[in-house]
Amino acid sequence: MKNWIRVSVLTLLLFAATILPGITAALTLSPWMYVLSVVLFLVCNIFPTVEKNLSRKLRIAAGGANLLMAFLALLVLDCVFVILTGVLWFGMFSAMFWNNVIVVYIIELLVFWNGIIRIYCTSAMIGTRWRIVGILCGMIPIANIIVLVKLISLARSEINMEKRRTIRNRERKDKAVCATKYPIILVHGVFFRDLEKLNYWGRIPEELEKNGAILYYGEQQSALGIEESAKEVAERIKKIVEETGCEKVNIIAHSKGGLDSRYAISCLGADKYVASLTTVNTPHRGCVFAEWLLDHAPEKLREGIASKYNAAFTLIGDKNPDFLKAVNDLKVSSCEKFNEKVKDVPGIYYQSVGSKINKAMSSVFPLNFSHLLANYFDGPNDGLVTVSAAKWGEKFTYLESKAPDGVSHADVIDLARHDKPDLDIREFYVGLVSDLKTKGF
Repeated sequence: MKNWIRVSVLTLLLFAATILPGITAALTLSPWMYVLSVVLFLVCNIFPTVEKNLSRKLRIAAGGANLLMAFLALLVLDCVFVILTGVLWFGMFSAMFWNNVIVVYIIELLVFWNGIIRIYCTSAMIGTRWRIVGILCGMIPIANIIVLVKLISLARSEINMEKRRTIRNRERKDKAVCATKYPIILVHGVFFRDLEKLNYWGRIPEELEKNGAILYYGEQQSALGIEESAKEVAERIKKIVEETGCEKVNIIAHSKGGLDSRYAISCLGADKYVASLTTVNTPHRGCVFAEWLLDHAPEKLREGIASKYNAAFTLIGDKNPDFLKAVNDLKVSSCEKFNEKVKDVPGIYYQSVGSKINKAMSSVFPLNFSHLLANYFDGPNDGLVTVSAAKWGEKFTYLESKAPDGVSHADVIDLARHDKPDLDIREFYVGLVSDLKTKGF
C-alpha cells in the first residue's frame, strides 16, 4: 500500500474520532458514539502504521511521520468542522461550541506530540541541528509548519531508504555479493579503539555481514607512532591467517590506520598475508595544519593535552599510548620521509577513498573548526585530511554529497550513524567489497 493511502486512512479515522463527540452532542446520538471516538483515537495513535520491511525503531519513526502528516491534514479539516458546528449547530458563543473546540484542540495536540516524540527519539537523519530548530520554531506561526514539513521529509527519507535496503538485501541474499575470497580486516584510525559496544565503523560491518562478508578488526591501540601501531596490525593479520587458514586478508583502513597498514605490509612482512589494501581518508601526504599546530602550540599545552589523553586511554585498555608520537607521524615532513621508505608491494592491490566537507559550520565540532584550518593551509578537506593527501594506489574514489556538511572524516565510517539523502555510506561499502570480490580478492 502506498504511504499516502495509509496517511489518508489514518487522517480520516482521526477526523472521525474528532468529530464524533460533536455530532453525538448535536444529534443526541447514543453515548456509545463517545466510546467509538475514544477507541478510534487510541487505535490510530498506538498503531499509526502497518509498514513492513522495517526494524522496530523505524516502524516507530514511520508511525510518527504518518501521525504528523495526519496532523497537518487535520488542521485544515478540523478548522472547517469547528466553523461549521459554530454556524450550523451550536452557535459561535454557545457552551457546546467551545466544548467542541476544546475536544478538537486536545486531540490535535495529542496527535502532534505522539508524532513528534516518535521521530525525535528514533530518526537519525533529523540530526541535532533540525531537532534544535524544531524546538526553537515550535511557537512561531508559519515557521513551525515549515520546519515540521522538513522534519517529516527527513524522517520519511530515512524510512524509505531503509525499506529499499531491506528489500535489496533480501533479493540479493543468495548472491552473497560481499563474500570475498579472503576475509576483510577493518583497521581503525588514531584516537579510537575497536570497542564491542560502540563500533568505530558504525552500521557498516552489519551491512557487510548481511551480504556475506567475513570481518575481523585491527585491534591496535588508539595512539602510537606508525611503526608501533603497524607492529600490532601485522601481528593481528598473522594471527587471523594462522587461526583461520584463510591465507590472506583484504584490509580496509581509515585515517592513520591506512599508514599503519602500509608500513605493516612493506616493512614488517605482512605483504605475504595481504591481497589488497583500501585506505579511506588516509593522510598519505600528511597534514600541513597539524604540522603548523605542533610547531606553534606552547609546549606546556601540547604536553598537557598529551598527558590527559594518555591517562584516559590507559584506563580503557591501552598499554602505552603516545599522543604526541601519533600526531607527529601525521605531519607533512614525517609523511614525506615515510613515503620515501615505505613503497607499495607489487602484487598487492592498492586503492583509496577521499571526501570533503562542503561548509564548515554545517559539520560537527571539532571537525568544523579543524576544517577551517586545514582549508587555509591545505585545501579542500574532510575536517582533517585533504582530498589530495588521501589519493593513493591504482584507483581513487571521491565520495561526495550535496548536503551542506558534505562528507566528513567521521561520515566516511558512519561514526555518527547518520544517513544523507544523496549518499548511502553503507551501500557504498557493499559496492566497494563487492568490487574486491569481482577482482578475485
